[in-house]
Amino acid sequence: MNGRLGILETWVDPVTMEKAVAAVEGYVEKGERAHAIFAVNPEKNYSVPKDPSLYRAFRDADLLIPDGIGVVLAARLLHRARLSRVPGVELMEEICRLAAAKGYGIFLYGAREEVSVDAARVLAERYPGLTVVGRANGFVTEEGMPRLVDEINASGARILFLALGSPRQEKWFATHRDELTSVRVCQGIGGSLDAVTGRVRRAPPVFCRLNLEWLYRLLREPSRLGRQKVLPLFALRVLGQKLRLMLQATARPDRSGASGRGAGPSLAAEDVFVPEEH
Repeated sequence: MNGRLGILETWVDPVTMEKAVAAVEGYVEKGERAHAIFAVNPEKNYSVPKDPSLYRAFRDADLLIPDGIGVVLAARLLHRARLSRVPGVELMEEICRLAAAKGYGIFLYGAREEVSVDAARVLAERYPGLTVVGRANGFVTEEGMPRLVDEINASGARILFLALGSPRQEKWFATHRDELTSVRVCQGIGGSLDAVTGRVRRAPPVFCRLNLEWLYRLLREPSRLGRQKVLPLFALRVLGQKLRLMLQATARPDRSGASGRGAGPSLAAEDVFVPEEH
């Protein structure tokens, strides 16, 4: 997508929920291949550069949504971009609403068997007209993968939701992208099916308004503390990059050849590291 922003060594697309849904419709109606939608948050921003195959999967994705508030704040700080969050589970729900209205079949792959069964039922009930053309739990063996891909293709699904968790779902898509014949949109949704089926409670509205869903989840699931230790590291790295950019802007000569100190920091596009795009 045009206008992709570099956040440290990864990317995010400056989209709203409405633009993301419009992009999905365009992919289905006009696309000739499967398009990837992945969520970006501080945890992934920290892990992606360390894994070459995951890095390539994100680099080649068609839409990288700003799922975490940390990424939104980083984009504002580094790019002066007024991003708003596009939570992955909420985008999934909007895609299901679109699919119900347009007649796009969806396929669910991932999660435990009982979660997959319940999710197919709940989604069909919640969005009248939605057709779940197939599903598979997240425990398909490598030997069974060709059969799964054949099943997805035979179903005629236009939208595939991957509930495998990161980095498994992104790597799965990168591996099998060219084998998908009917799918036009593939979204990595992590544990969203647990939320859809009510097994994991969504954060109360007050937490959502304050962008504190991460805190709510941490309070309910203390085991997440190990994963969330990257949050302060992410913040420090973003602040470090901001400081470097300010120093570069201050030292850059202005048009008259004098130091730019008097004008204050003004960050040019070339100051911000933007990784190579596909």
